[in-house]
Amino acid sequence: MNAFDSSIIQFLNQFSFRWPFVDHAVLAMTQFYMLRGLPMIALLWWLWFRDGVDKQRDREIVVATVVAAFCALLLGRFLASGLPFRLRPMANPEVGLRFLLAADDGMRTWSSFPSDHAMLWCAVATGVLVASRWLGLLALAYAVLMISMSRVIVGLHYPTDVIAGALLGVLTCLILTRPWSRERIAAPFLFLCERYRGLFHVGMFVLSFGLITNFDEIRTVASSLMKVS
Repeated sequence: MNAFDSSIIQFLNQFSFRWPFVDHAVLAMTQFYMLRGLPMIALLWWLWFRDGVDKQRDREIVVATVVAAFCALLLGRFLASGLPFRLRPMANPEVGLRFLLAADDGMRTWSSFPSDHAMLWCAVATGVLVASRWLGLLALAYAVLMISMSRVIVGLHYPTDVIAGALLGVLTCLILTRPWSRERIAAPFLFLCERYRGLFHVGMFVLSFGLITNFDEIRTVASSLMKVS
């Protein structure tokens, strides 16, 4: 572990196990979808349905943001599989600290770098920022300070995991939400929305649910199938 990660983890860890309410709140942020993903996806739905002269632009941004979120998740899995394996802090005896969350077998086999949660939710927050500056700044602060940093505090990630994930998520969304790219990405989706409005929104709801849960169940099943094969 490098000095940068070590100094931040040591600093944050001194506040663990002091105040039960704070400990439970931090754990809840890492474990409850209602606190983690639901507020962020709700912002996208609000952008999708809000009225105004920029309604077409808003919907293009929402579609491009959802695509960026998927790309961020895939990129995160690709990097975690392709880069040298990094043991999570809570499972690394060299860290020498006790964390709020205990390591299980699943966490021991998933590489820590980069943080896919930071990539996903910083990408979503960036999309909100493109559509609404002040709301987007709040969303980005929530994604970094609440969702991402809580994972450092409980020992799921090192600070550099979160920083790298956040930067990759922001960059991915900024590229895909540029006018020249979002118009091309959104065009077929908006056509489907006009042609099959009910079916389209059902699909969007299912995708929203998948993003909120970080596709945990699908990833668990896929990981199990890969081990069996």
